[in-house]
Amino acid sequence: MPNAPCPMPKTRLLLYLIPIIGFFPSLWTLYRGQGSREQLAISRLSITLALTWLLGYLLLATGAGTSDFLTLRLFILNSFITSGYFLVSVWLISRLMQGKSGRLPGFSTLAERVLGKYLS
Repeated sequence: MPNAPCPMPKTRLLLYLIPIIGFFPSLWTLYRGQGSREQLAISRLSITLALTWLLGYLLLATGAGTSDFLTLRLFILNSFITSGYFLVSVWLISRLMQGKSGRLPGFSTLAERVLGKYLS
């Protein structure tokens, strides 16, 4: 069996999915508009995950800062959202390393709709 050259390095896709850090190369890839279909899809997903996490984190931290009764509960929920973001990113990285699809049913569709309009 001849080894066919990989059209795009897998390490770049893995870089896009690193929590928080992968946001910046993903944004750069979408801004340039150059890359394979898979690169653009993973970039959109990475940005959508990061922005969703950031929005949830900021809203919960603001709520915890202004509430006297719900402070501890909102901080705990905030830690669950952060842990979920990191776990989903690690899960997607492991799926890509296994050669499987890097799509999330709800988020990939949302990313295509929202970011597909503005950044592609």
